[in-house]
Amino acid sequence: MAAQEPIDPRVRLAISQWPDDAPRGAVSTFCTEHGISRKSFYELRKRARAEGPAAVLEPKSRRPRSSPSKLTEQVKAQAVAVRAALEASGLDHGPISVHDKMRAMGLSPVPSTASLARIFRETGVARREPRKKPRSAWRRFVYPAPNACWQLDATEYVLTGGRKCVIFQLIDDHSRYAVASHAAAGETARDAIAVFDKAVAAHGVPQRLLSDNGTALNPSRRGMVGRLVGHVAALGVEAITGKPNKPTTQGKNERFHQTLFRYLDKQPLVATLAELQAQIDAFDHIYNTERPHQGLPGRITPLAAWEATPKADPPRPKPDRPVYRPPVPVRRPRPTPPPGLPPGTRLRTVSASGDIGVDMVIYKIGGAHAFTQVLVVSDGDQPGAKIIVTDLEGEILAEHTRPEPGVRYVGNGRPPGRRPKNPGTSPKS
Repeated sequence: MAAQEPIDPRVRLAISQWPDDAPRGAVSTFCTEHGISRKSFYELRKRARAEGPAAVLEPKSRRPRSSPSKLTEQVKAQAVAVRAALEASGLDHGPISVHDKMRAMGLSPVPSTASLARIFRETGVARREPRKKPRSAWRRFVYPAPNACWQLDATEYVLTGGRKCVIFQLIDDHSRYAVASHAAAGETARDAIAVFDKAVAAHGVPQRLLSDNGTALNPSRRGMVGRLVGHVAALGVEAITGKPNKPTTQGKNERFHQTLFRYLDKQPLVATLAELQAQIDAFDHIYNTERPHQGLPGRITPLAAWEATPKADPPRPKPDRPVYRPPVPVRRPRPTPPPGLPPGTRLRTVSASGDIGVDMVIYKIGGAHAFTQVLVVSDGDQPGAKIIVTDLEGEILAEHTRPEPGVRYVGNGRPPGRRPKNPGTSPKS
């Protein structure tokens, strides 16, 4: 029998009725057969004599006589009130946030985060999330010092009248410090440069700038050089991006959006970008200096983490750094037909796939004639008119008829795919 498993009621009944004249060794044999200790046997036997046989049939409660650390209803009400106040202010109001806020307010006693979570579930202000991944399963990556890497991202917001705008948020990867924010009419490279320059003027030049692959931020993976990338490269900053469709690389900034929206949802809706910028600046102050960050060791504020470690050395500008410029497309001149051709004859160049275009219709000639010049002769513009394609020597390569309106491709009647091998005898055999 396990140490914490209760003794079977039938065994308890046998102990309560144990005869006083039992033979020597019967107790040891009984305890061995039923998997209980001699100490438990004699404790139950003692209780049966003192309180009666009925007192032995049910196990006693293990609840302590007193609970000095038990939370009172007043403390529970305080915790729920603090949570409601944080929620009304648009700030995080989970058990950890409520615990830190109650400690900062000087309340005593302050329940543990586990006790607060249980209080919130019992009062119905929070719900259970059994499928939520535990914090112990998180994998974190943090740069070693402030200004080693900044994260830049933009998110949409709505003003009065349903007008959309964009909020640029720039945070430090090491300390989560909000180095700059900017409200703009749209996600443009000019506004991205504006928020970056605003942060550089206040906090110096970072070593790296992490962003997504948007055209206004860093379109390098699309084969283009954005204005922001060229701007930061002139300062020596390395512009890096996450993989496409993998926003978890910018997870710190994505989580920052959630905290900002929770705050803005509790503020009055504004009509201008200047009013929105004032609300964002107020949030950044609370976020940096007052709100303990659960992602930082010791749950300190981002400002404390920013000041706790010396800043990373600024990069050296690289003015001679080669910048990729897309090649300028070269327009090839149209081929000039040779003199002496009959009227209505047109000169065309066969494409790499063996096609030519005539009057917005693609005609299949054959891959064997790719990149060669051919002559096109037609006896009319109506559907059914014949079109003859010849080489420059006059040999007929293909004959087609004009299709009905709406048809954009005319094949050569041959099945697609590779041509069958020559059935004749190979010269090497």
